[in-house]
Amino acid sequence: MDKHINLIKLSVGTDDVENLTEWQALHRAQTADGLPRHVTRMWPKRESELLNGGSIYWVIKGLVQCRQRILRLDEMIGEDGIRRCAIVLDPQLHRTTQAPRRPFQGWRYLPAEDSPPDISAQRQQEEALPSELSAALAEIGVL
Repeated sequence: MDKHINLIKLSVGTDDVENLTEWQALHRAQTADGLPRHVTRMWPKRESELLNGGSIYWVIKGLVQCRQRILRLDEMIGEDGIRRCAIVLDPQLHRTTQAPRRPFQGWRYLPAEDSPPDISAQRQQEEALPSELSAALAEIGVL
């Protein structure tokens, strides 16, 4: 497979992966064809690499906790007349091993080799640890 790149983005105001799922189920967070989307001001310059198998990795409460495959980039013109990018996502969220991340604005590119791996299907069914405990364990390298 050709090279791909991922994005990493803070999910501001989200408490956990389930809360992100609930938000994306709202009509206002979806495209006309019912897929979840994230609207951003900047259009990724590395579009072809993103659309070649890339995902968006979500940082929730200071930890990378899950990812979603990027399906396409749609142009949106805001009410202010400014062109924006709607990052259209696969509705399935894949939990990842948790990795601490400091706050940042916007999104950043995340090379595939630096991306946290998905957790196993069996572990996906486990109840999540409280965010404070997860953060402390990730910081010392246990998670």
